[in-house]
Amino acid sequence: MKNKIKKRLDYSAYLFILPVAIFFITFVLIPMIRGIELSLYSFTKRNPVFVGLKQYGDLILSSNGATIHEPFIKSFVNTIIVTAVAVPIVVLVSIFVAVTIYNKHAAVRSFFRGVFYIPAISSVVSVTVVWAWIYHPQYGILNYIFNSMGIINKNVDWLGNPSTALYAIITILITTSLGQPIILYVAALGNVPKELLEASEIDGATKWQVFRKITWPLIMPTTLYIVVVTTINSFQIFALIQLLTAGGPDYKTSTIMYLVYEAAIKNGDHGLASAMGILLAIVIGIISIIQFKFLSTDND
Repeated sequence: MKNKIKKRLDYSAYLFILPVAIFFITFVLIPMIRGIELSLYSFTKRNPVFVGLKQYGDLILSSNGATIHEPFIKSFVNTIIVTAVAVPIVVLVSIFVAVTIYNKHAAVRSFFRGVFYIPAISSVVSVTVVWAWIYHPQYGILNYIFNSMGIINKNVDWLGNPSTALYAIITILITTSLGQPIILYVAALGNVPKELLEASEIDGATKWQVFRKITWPLIMPTTLYIVVVTTINSFQIFALIQLLTAGGPDYKTSTIMYLVYEAAIKNGDHGLASAMGILLAIVIGIISIIQFKFLSTDND
């Protein structure tokens, strides 16, 4: 009798995970396997030709050590720069804003959370239109402000200048990525035991010491989540690039995701696009593992 009950409970448990398993297999596992399969074929000719791992090699190095696919190398470097700049700034600004508004009145907290979260829930197209106007070389408000303050004495083409275009995109990415981390940090600060904070203040600890020794370690799981998610979003940045610069000038703002789109949709080379996507997934996986290794609180 006990064995029958145990088996029935085991099978019922599988029923609970069945919807998620079906979704994962249909929309994640099968497309992933199909992408790996496509990456082994070349679509440059009319009929797909099996080339094995050749496309992976062509994306990085040739037999003599010279780069073959220069746009991929440029896009990869740009993606790394975007991630390396955006992620730390998002984390630091988010925790600063959260700590600043946490002890304020509830209405003040709600106001600032709403202000920072609006760009996150707004349409990418609408946000892009606003920033395109801000960056406009002739009528943009950014040039107007800088000219009025005497910082610059000419109109700068922020999105067309190779030295400023990528950082103009990064600025937009940062402003649209702050909403969720701020909300998460405010919630995490609410879970820090007040007894510990009060005891440390009684012992004479400064606010910085309290934050560094008590608050920061206790909200580390939230920080890990924010770092991982922001990193993945930074690696997958696409819409801003497509709508504002189309990867230009001279691939100065191109990212791996935009190059995947260009190869698959514009050029019809689904094999090369799949190879790029697989390499991107591998890089994201490696970086995520490293982040879990150094930021996870379960390592001890």
